[in-house]
Amino acid sequence: MKYMFLVCAENADYADGGVPEDLDPMPWLEEVQARGVREFGERLAAPEDATTVRVRDGRVVLADGPFVETKELICGFDIIDCADLDEAIEIATKHPMATFGMIEVRPFWTPPQQ
Repeated sequence: MKYMFLVCAENADYADGGVPEDLDPMPWLEEVQARGVREFGERLAAPEDATTVRVRDGRVVLADGPFVETKELICGFDIIDCADLDEAIEIATKHPMATFGMIEVRPFWTPPQQ
C-alpha cells in the first residue's frame, strides 16, 4: 500500500530551516531506502512562498501563503510503499521530525471495488 507522509513542524523555525542538529534525516533516509519502501520525498519551501488557488463563479482567486492558518506547518513529504498501515506507522515513528513535529500518515485513495 502507498502512503504519503506529511512531515509537519509545530514551530515555524523548524519549517523555515532552523532544524536542530539532532534532527538529521540521513539515518532515517538510509534505512527506508535500504528497505526499498521510500519512493520519493522532498522538503518544501516556507509557507510564505505558497500560492493558494481557488476558482469561484468562474473567476480565479489567488492568495499568498498557505490555505489555512494553523500551528502545524507542512515542511516536507515522503511517499512510502509498504505492506500495511502497521508498517507505515512503524516507519513514521523513526522519522526524526516525529519527535519535534508530527508525521501525518495518509493512504493513497483507492477506488471502491465494483
